[in-house]
Amino acid sequence: MDLLRSQERFSEREAMVRRFEAVRKATEDLCLPLTHEDFVISVTDDTSPPKWHLAHTTWFFENFVLKKIDPQYEPFRNEFHFLFNSYYKSLGYYLPKVKRGVLSRPTVHEVQEYRRAITKEVMMEVMRLSDEKFKEIKECLELGIQHEQQHQELLLMDIKRNFYENPIRPRYHPDHSHGPYESFDVKWHNLASGLAKIGVDRNTHEFAFDNEKDLHNQWIESCMLSSHLVTNDEFLSFIEDGGYDNPLLWLSDGWDVKEREKWSAPLYWERDGQNWWSFTLGGMMPLDLAAPVVHVSFYEAMAFAHWKGCRLPTEFEWEVAARSEPSECTFLEDGYFEPEPSRDDHELYSQIHGSVWEWTQSAYLPYPRYEKFQHGLAEYNEKFMCNQFVLRGGSSITPRSHYRVTYRNFYYPHMRWQYSGIRLAKDLA
Repeated sequence: MDLLRSQERFSEREAMVRRFEAVRKATEDLCLPLTHEDFVISVTDDTSPPKWHLAHTTWFFENFVLKKIDPQYEPFRNEFHFLFNSYYKSLGYYLPKVKRGVLSRPTVHEVQEYRRAITKEVMMEVMRLSDEKFKEIKECLELGIQHEQQHQELLLMDIKRNFYENPIRPRYHPDHSHGPYESFDVKWHNLASGLAKIGVDRNTHEFAFDNEKDLHNQWIESCMLSSHLVTNDEFLSFIEDGGYDNPLLWLSDGWDVKEREKWSAPLYWERDGQNWWSFTLGGMMPLDLAAPVVHVSFYEAMAFAHWKGCRLPTEFEWEVAARSEPSECTFLEDGYFEPEPSRDDHELYSQIHGSVWEWTQSAYLPYPRYEKFQHGLAEYNEKFMCNQFVLRGGSSITPRSHYRVTYRNFYYPHMRWQYSGIRLAKDLA
């Protein structure tokens, strides 16, 4: 029996190492369309160069896995600790985010060598650990894999933003055709008043981020959620009705940001005479009116909801609704990289899993009995629980294997380079 349990543990370890290797390769595959010059640029304070993403995810495994296995571990290169730490103040100084675009050195080739070396070393070291030592580092290794998948999405977000600022508007990948799709009728589905279980039990054996725990009761007032995401066509009506010029629709902070940034449409939209175009990872394309609107800020989502006489759902209402919908739509593995129009393959809520991250009106705060990650990872989520709002549902560039219905994404309300969209809610009397 002891031998059987040992074999089972080894099989679990081998499967984890294989998944680690596959996720590392998937990140590198996302970089295959890039030229050497593409790796080093960063055009805004929010974005990072692709080269930095490759290095930072490697730094994560070096610092939180290899150093945990061997406290005497010698770093691959000492200066990498400063250059590729993201925000872990407890680990020492780090390069400010706005300076990541100055890193012409180390070269792309050196970063790729760094990745290969650390990937190989992690696989070798984990496979030769004792069972007890593997138990100690298993949580950090799993978090590192999930962290890398988060950066796969960030990588594509940043590539898209970088390419958009290039006057020739290069394509990351060939465009994909889809449709035509028939128009759909929006339906409103009721959520009954009552207590709902929200989040993840702290004793689960499945992975979840610390911000998804603990499972707790949340009161839901009776309300309705829309069956469909807001489309480009609907948002275009908001624009044509003067939505960006009506201060009565906007939060005060949102109005100030809109005026300062001169917003008049979602990010990546451009008007050419009577026609609207949108920049995608496949280049400039005619605006697909049937597709979900994407790249809107929380402020724009709130203004649109007010214009429609609706509101945004809370993250708790959203989770209750999402648990009732089995269908999924577009994720990263589908290879389209942009949200597609809704298809008639859902039961209640179209595209609630995948396609676009959906803004909620919920502030990003800890759940009851929240406990932050240990093992030097206390800064992973807790320090960001202020002045941000929760988004739910995943997007067309979220890895499907990384997604869960309880997943809580979060951004500042002015941000819109992430794949963020809108699902509306209404109160019931």
